[in-house]
Amino acid sequence: MAYTNIDDPSAHFQTTLYTGNNTGGASNTITNDGNSDLQPDWVWIKSRSGTSNHNCSDSSRGATKHLAQNITYQEEIVSGITAYNSDGFTVGSNNDANLNGATFVAWQWKANGGTTASNTDGNITSTVQSDTTAGFSIVTYTGNGTDNQTIGHGLGVQPSWWIVKRRDSTGDWWFGASSILGGTSNYLKLNTTAANAESNNIWGDSPTSSSVFRVSNNAGLNASSGTYVAYLFANKQGYSKFGKYVGNGNADGPFVYTGFKPAWIMCKNATTAGDNWEIRDNKRNDFNPQGKALYSNLDGAEYNATAIATDSLSNGFKVRATDHGLNESGQTYIYMAFAENPFTTSTGIPATAR
Repeated sequence: MAYTNIDDPSAHFQTTLYTGNNTGGASNTITNDGNSDLQPDWVWIKSRSGTSNHNCSDSSRGATKHLAQNITYQEEIVSGITAYNSDGFTVGSNNDANLNGATFVAWQWKANGGTTASNTDGNITSTVQSDTTAGFSIVTYTGNGTDNQTIGHGLGVQPSWWIVKRRDSTGDWWFGASSILGGTSNYLKLNTTAANAESNNIWGDSPTSSSVFRVSNNAGLNASSGTYVAYLFANKQGYSKFGKYVGNGNADGPFVYTGFKPAWIMCKNATTAGDNWEIRDNKRNDFNPQGKALYSNLDGAEYNATAIATDSLSNGFKVRATDHGLNESGQTYIYMAFAENPFTTSTGIPATAR
């Protein structure tokens, strides 16, 4: 069996930097620069240079339908992302995506080119588009207000990490990863600094399988006639990794093996409340140590400090910080990572560190 089935991760995930040009309603076409062309299906944009909400859109809901990871607002129609192109996307006049002169970062994942299918694997019929090679699916569904309901996700394997957001009303960004968080009832919220918590009123019994994920009748997950979007991910060797590590409180911090050189990492202290979801990528951090971070739960500009730095290595990342958001002694941190290059390609060629 090959070490990985994904020799070029840029065919499935890319990070792109750009500068806004909105003067009098101007649009801005952004072209990716990865080895492969990437027509994105989920685009997550954040201003680097100023205060702004995150901008989240996907090709299942439609380009102009906007959510923001840092707030609980319901879905809005805005001129943020206006089109998904064969190798990038177009943004319109919305300042959260195209403020003139501001610098932005866009994180992009491929699903199925916007082509969706009805999925009847669960109690609730869902609409799904998935990239089973890379272990990513976008799911939309309408709730029925009944407890302990299943929803088809189309991955074909058990998801490792999933996020659910209500669209038609305010609501948190519910996060689940039962094997990582320690139990089937555990959860976090992508828009808050809360710690790992447990409640039977979130995921119900046995939250995921190879065909479905499960939700309770919590209004943020399954209100009668409520509309929702979910993003689900599965571990793929050499491309994606979802896991945890324990901090040691030392600048010579833990080494985290991923099996690839990371292009994107998001970490969160799951033990203690008060710490942000920290996001790093290889485009904003083009050398080690990587100290430039943005936060999914905040609207602030990019923060840059060696006190929150990590090193990107050929087979994982090394924590170089003593900051409690990344490396307090005895605290458990969860992480989500995607590859720049696999540690070893399908033909046995090794990657190199920076």
